[in-house]
Amino acid sequence: MLSSGLSEEGRGVEIFASAEGEGISGYVVATKRSYICPDVSRDERYLAGIDQAGSSLTVPLFFHDDVVGVFNIESERVGAFGEEDRQFAEIFGRYVARALRILDLLVVERHDATGQLADNVSSGVSGPLNDILTDVSTLTEEYIGRDDLRAKLEAISRNVGKVREVLKQAAQGPNGILDHHKAKPMKDTVLSGKTILVVDDEPIIRETINEVLSGTGAAVDMAREGNEALAMLGERRYDLVLTDIKMPHKSGYDIFAKAKDVDADLPVIFMTGFGYDPNHSIIRARQEGLSGVLYKPFKVSDFLGLVKDVLREAAGEPKVS
Repeated sequence: MLSSGLSEEGRGVEIFASAEGEGISGYVVATKRSYICPDVSRDERYLAGIDQAGSSLTVPLFFHDDVVGVFNIESERVGAFGEEDRQFAEIFGRYVARALRILDLLVVERHDATGQLADNVSSGVSGPLNDILTDVSTLTEEYIGRDDLRAKLEAISRNVGKVREVLKQAAQGPNGILDHHKAKPMKDTVLSGKTILVVDDEPIIRETINEVLSGTGAAVDMAREGNEALAMLGERRYDLVLTDIKMPHKSGYDIFAKAKDVDADLPVIFMTGFGYDPNHSIIRARQEGLSGVLYKPFKVSDFLGLVKDVLREAAGEPKVS
């Protein structure tokens, strides 16, 4: 069970799939129906969850036609959940179920490769999490003027971000988020002598990418935030720009626009650890010549493969599959 905010008593309850005697969660699994509990003090099915709970909403996690779990939300307020909340939770629940199914398959497939498991899990759930955020972004735009619904959607986005952060931390392991100690890059003819600007507000990302690229013979400059990156683009010519999307002061799109203003042929790669793109920076930039996108955490081999392909394309050379 993954939980946030549950009491010790709530986390310790063992629940089975049954319409009777196994609480609301057991009922939801057994009946395959969502359940709104407007007042927990008056519902005999309710089992201990958060401290001072007032109401709850529980939906089944469907993978195809199978229920693989439940998604339960509780509030200290009585009557906190309505029909629209149920609909949103059911949509969200389908994506959660898909992500859990992928996780399960990866665990089975990679049980003997523990060093790669966290990276595989992060990559496997990236797509479903991105789907959730895309749907949330679309719904947010449709519900202009409904601040209550938009606030709930924004909460979903934040929680997806927390999931990504947990996966990223798991993927870091003892050797850093790119696992670069397991695959030391060698001098590379494509990268050697190239000047690359790396822009990210996370020190570990900057330093790790610097170490990987420097090991191939590239010259790397690093910027901690957008304004610093814009100044550096005006001072030196670069062969490639790698920039995070969300940073203080200026966004990745601002850096992309400046790079293209300096040199229309200068390749730019976006990096993002959350996938949430409220300003549609990736879509806009792709229409204007963005060279690629990397979703953190990423493997050294995937990272170097994309960087080299982009540099080859910029030089008019064919990509290497």
